[in-house]
Amino acid sequence: MTTVSAERLASTFVEFADTLVEEFDLIEFLHMITDRTADLVGAAAVGLVLADQDGRLEFMAGSNENARLIELFQLQTREGPCQEAYRTGKPVINVNLSAATTRWPRFAPEATATGFQSVHAFPLRLRSSVIGAMNVFGDTKGGDFDDHDVPIVQALADVAAIGLLQERAIRRGEVLSEQLQGALNSRIVIEQAKGAVAQIHHISVDEAFTRIRTYARNNNKKLTDVAHAVVTNRSSVPGLS
Repeated sequence: MTTVSAERLASTFVEFADTLVEEFDLIEFLHMITDRTADLVGAAAVGLVLADQDGRLEFMAGSNENARLIELFQLQTREGPCQEAYRTGKPVINVNLSAATTRWPRFAPEATATGFQSVHAFPLRLRSSVIGAMNVFGDTKGGDFDDHDVPIVQALADVAAIGLLQERAIRRGEVLSEQLQGALNSRIVIEQAKGAVAQIHHISVDEAFTRIRTYARNNNKKLTDVAHAVVTNRSSVPGLS
């Protein structure tokens, strides 16, 4: 990738720090991680998955709809870079997807059919535990991360893991897996809201999600709360109904 300027990287981490406040919106934060990572490294898509209470990976956030779809396929087949990064706790770097059919016989062909040519995966680490993974998909074969790029992107993944600590449930001593399960439940409501808005306004799912996020920001509401309103009481969110 093109080397990220120190100023741009610093600005990104400042934005993350500003978001990590008491009562912050976890789902919105994870989506911001994927968006900013995609922008910084020029990725075609970035997806983020977390482990649930039983250790199964679940999709949480993606920079676009293609990221969501390929992540869901990866989780369904239980093979691919995020599975490796989560299992080993080590990054998967510069994989040429067209040459990875032996490594991932189902995932690699599906990813190339979607338009991706390369992939990287970074574990989300919380102290000594790995709680998820972040995938970075490229549209050039093999990718182009070098030894200087890897720690930068890994740091972004680690920030996502640190963000999970900010939930007050953790501070009250509740079990981490319970907090993660709550985030996963929120993810389901958001997907339902995206579909509803897309259908009502005859727009793409990506555009529907952008409208929901914009409404939440403009009205100082949590993304999950707006999504729940779309699903249960659409008249309470004018502009989305």
